Amino acid sequence: MADEPLPSRWSFLFGRKRLAEPQDDQAADAPVSNGTDSNVTSNGNHSVKNTSEMAIYEQYRKQDANGVHSNGAVSNGFDSRPQKSLLPAFETAEMRALGESLSRDIVRGNPDVKWESIKGLESAKRLLKEAVVMPIKYPKYFTGLLSPWKGILLFGPPGTGKTMLAKAVATECKTTFFNISASSVVSKWRGDSEKLIKVLFDLARHHAPSTIFLDEIDAIISQRGGEGRSEHEASRRLKTELLIQMDGLTRSDELVFVLAATNLPWELDAAMLRRLEKRILVPLPEPEARRAMFEELLPEQHGEKALPYDTLVERSEGYSGSDVRLVCKEAAMQPLRRLMTVLESSLEQLPDNELPKVGPITSDDIEIALKNTRPSAHLHAHRYEKFNTDYGSQILG
Repeated sequence: MADEPLPSRWSFLFGRKRLAEPQDDQAADAPVSNGTDSNVTSNGNHSVKNTSEMAIYEQYRKQDANGVHSNGAVSNGFDSRPQKSLLPAFETAEMRALGESLSRDIVRGNPDVKWESIKGLESAKRLLKEAVVMPIKYPKYFTGLLSPWKGILLFGPPGTGKTMLAKAVATECKTTFFNISASSVVSKWRGDSEKLIKVLFDLARHHAPSTIFLDEIDAIISQRGGEGRSEHEASRRLKTELLIQMDGLTRSDELVFVLAATNLPWELDAAMLRRLEKRILVPLPEPEARRAMFEELLPEQHGEKALPYDTLVERSEGYSGSDVRLVCKEAAMQPLRRLMTVLESSLEQLPDNELPKVGPITSDDIEIALKNTRPSAHLHAHRYEKFNTDYGSQILG
């Protein structure tokens, strides 16, 4: 029996086996299920029809396979819109393979997060709008010395809404959104991590205007090794490539923004802090914001006693938005627990349509929830204030 050929290194890129390229006599437009939403968009502006469980990469492969008219209109049922390939013209097949993998896993459609859905943080919203949204809407005014910031850092305690702010920026700007984590740009193959960084920025330029969101950036580019520090060579190469690509953005006119978020800004490398020109503190919610959260999560019920919102606001000092949600969830669980006790003691199991309703939330339930929940974000609040004083772009007011 002849030996079977060994699988190539690219057949197991990122832990998945690549599918064989469709032949001319095969259906090149078979949908591929990868968990994407049914209304994925190509660049945030135009919806792509019939995209259920199809990656953006597969949509463009289908589009290319069925042909395009000479005037740019697609002939396979898609709306007539300017034809733009998914991938830029990469130099090698290896770089194209990396670009295909990034496109499958990272390119997202419109995150659909509105500014109004984020309670409080008015200063952070205003600064983000002037740093990212306004340059895209009114590029005429942002030239020369007023050229837009290409690197923005959102820092603050965990659970304060940094990721939601990034998604709101992508929704408002209708940009291509690259949601990056450490697993997206780190590869087990030698030399591939820095190539993935380069391909990522090439894709972002190709789909400009675009936003590259680096969540928990401290996991990717913490302080580089020096005296007394041990660091792997691959990690140094990845950080160096990211710094080089970031430096290239500041010297170009392309609307590609790098939006980074971290809970540990003091762990970032000094060279990355220089490239993240706009640094915005996302603080713990103010009393007005906490009250708005409580009123939305625990709305008053008609005919029931009003909930003690003033007590909730007063006793939730130092709580993050995530902590406030936990308090509300714990309070809402109390009447359900009472009902579960009654149902479990009953010998007869009722059908779903005959189950009794959950009772209202009482002041005692809220008291129990406050006792059982502790704030998790206030421990290092003073360090964020100090970092903002030392490195922040401005004083929030």
